[in-house]
Amino acid sequence: MISRVLLPACVIVAAAVPAQAQSEGALKEFFEGKTVVVKLDMPATQEGVDVFPDARRPMDFNQYAARLKTVGVAIHNGESAMVTKVRVKDKLIEFQLGGGGFGTFLDDTNTSVYVPSTPKSRREKELEDRVKNETDRDLKRRLQRELDDLRDERRRQDERNRARAQTAEEAKKTRVAEQRLHGGSRFNIRYQNGVPPGMEPDGIMRALAEYVAFPFAEDRRPARPPIRTVPEEMRPAPPRSPGGISALRKGMTVEEVDALLGRPEKITDRTEGGLKVVTSIYSRDDQRITADFIDGVLIRYSISSK
Repeated sequence: MISRVLLPACVIVAAAVPAQAQSEGALKEFFEGKTVVVKLDMPATQEGVDVFPDARRPMDFNQYAARLKTVGVAIHNGESAMVTKVRVKDKLIEFQLGGGGFGTFLDDTNTSVYVPSTPKSRREKELEDRVKNETDRDLKRRLQRELDDLRDERRRQDERNRARAQTAEEAKKTRVAEQRLHGGSRFNIRYQNGVPPGMEPDGIMRALAEYVAFPFAEDRRPARPPIRTVPEEMRPAPPRSPGGISALRKGMTVEEVDALLGRPEKITDRTEGGLKVVTSIYSRDDQRITADFIDGVLIRYSISSK
């Protein structure tokens, strides 16, 4: 009877584990080793950025700002990074970039240096006993002076050790801060009711769409209309936004930049870090604006006089 009851339960558990493992395996195969472009500064910590796709506010910006202020930036807005690990947990998907962030199991985050007090010498212990038991007043005074000298030397040694420890701590803090900036970061995609079963790559890309560009996955998106299919002289200039250059910011799309600045005078492209970078040059009044795009997203720009 017992074996008949336990057997179905064991089958259910055995079937559930591979299902999650298969979902994680598919996500790993699709994302890991690929390069993405972040659309916001990434904190230099394994705590990374928390994203809540099924919440009213997908991101807690107060928490995000506090992490940036505390640990600095590991990956800057507009920079590319490799996806180094994808992990699926019960209510969380870890999307790790450039190592996943400093502070993981093998990282030494402790910046303190322990220095023990200098132990008493054998002579100091011997003098303490002799002073306690000596009856000759003159001899006792001489022994006490020698004991005081030894104690003073031990205190000076402790002060020297503490000074060396403080120097070592400052050096360690500097080293840890440097390691943080090169340890990568991560997105923690959190679901209130658990990770949806059968999570696919498109689900992760939708959850991170506002924060990450996925150039390598362009073929999974709806095809865009070809650029410049109409002769140059016949194309009307896009309307200019009243915001002008002051409204220009990283993360804008090509269409949004064109709406602000008008039709580009020149468009070129090149390969940078394995990614295709499109450069558009705009002319606005007495200024020239050079804008670089990856996957249709503005990653940097410069403004100069004509």
